[in-house]
Amino acid sequence: MLPLASAAPSAATIDDATSSRIDELLAVRNGAGAVSKGELTELLSRQFLGTPYVADVLVGSATQPEQLVVDFNRLDCFTYLDYVEALSRSADRDQFAANLIATRYVDSRVDFTQRKHFFSDWSHSPRIAATDITAALTAAAVTVDKQLNAKGDGGNYLPGIPVVDRAITYIPSGSVNDDVVGQLRTGDYIGAYADLPGLDVTHVGIFVATPSGPVFRNASSIPGVDKVVDSPFAEYVRSTPGIVVLRAQ
Repeated sequence: MLPLASAAPSAATIDDATSSRIDELLAVRNGAGAVSKGELTELLSRQFLGTPYVADVLVGSATQPEQLVVDFNRLDCFTYLDYVEALSRSADRDQFAANLIATRYVDSRVDFTQRKHFFSDWSHSPRIAATDITAALTAAAVTVDKQLNAKGDGGNYLPGIPVVDRAITYIPSGSVNDDVVGQLRTGDYIGAYADLPGLDVTHVGIFVATPSGPVFRNASSIPGVDKVVDSPFAEYVRSTPGIVVLRAQ
């Protein structure tokens, strides 16, 4: 077991395989040359294809101290995006540690109450990782006022986390037409809109344009899949109420 970075605000102990993968992926990032942010996101996210999906890999709760988790051997949909985003901003291990913490936590404080639990936190936190461009893609976009973390029965999804009033804009799946898809860029972050109260999205991934058509690159929890895969984008969208689109800064 190795420390990720002694200079990091909160060091993590990681396994040897993850440590080696960090070095490999930083080499990929540094060797990419003059590419766009979206192309870099695609390149780095591609390296995780086939990685097993495991739910709830982060450690911490209202009653359990938060730990900085860095584990490339297993991913859930949010940690997948955390790692790709942090790697895209980093040239070395210290930068990766700092950028992972800044991506995952408000004000870079490794604490359960500071964790960005919701997809829309990426576009609403002080350090904005991505811009919500959903409303700009089509006049068919719909905005719903939500109370994030508040269940319909009066409870909370995440004990110890306050309820947040937030307007969530999404494009209904039936309105994600060729014009909308044509405006998406490789590397855009896609959330599957949640029609349940208290949630913004139920799943996240990355839009990638390929020669054979657009795909939704994601850490899939579908039984029998359970790994990072490229799913046909149109097919995936049809299975959801709609999509939220964030574009990395």
